[in-house]
Amino acid sequence: MMNEQNLNEFENSSPPVRTASSSAVKTSTRESASIDLFMDVMLKVTVELGRTRMTLQQVLDLQNGSVVELDRLAGDPVDVFVNDLLIARGEVVVVDDKFGVRITEVISPENRKGGL
Repeated sequence: MMNEQNLNEFENSSPPVRTASSSAVKTSTRESASIDLFMDVMLKVTVELGRTRMTLQQVLDLQNGSVVELDRLAGDPVDVFVNDLLIARGEVVVVDDKFGVRITEVISPENRKGGL
């Protein structure tokens, strides 16, 4: 246990507390500027319409015209994954004869989960 003299010696020998300098601010500005280097990085975006489980036999029996039932109803939101991380939900739309997704909900970072 420290007595008063030891406590005073400890306080006098400890280094002074330093505050953030302007160089720390410059570093964060430099870091935010360097994120621009990554803006052209390609990411895998996957939209999941639904899921199902099938036996091996059911998969082997698939042929042209087979229908695979999914676990979601028509009109249910679809999940949007970026690099296998759920980041949003949306609704299926048609854009110039192609499917698209209108984002209806962005998942907060705390609630994001992987799991394709």
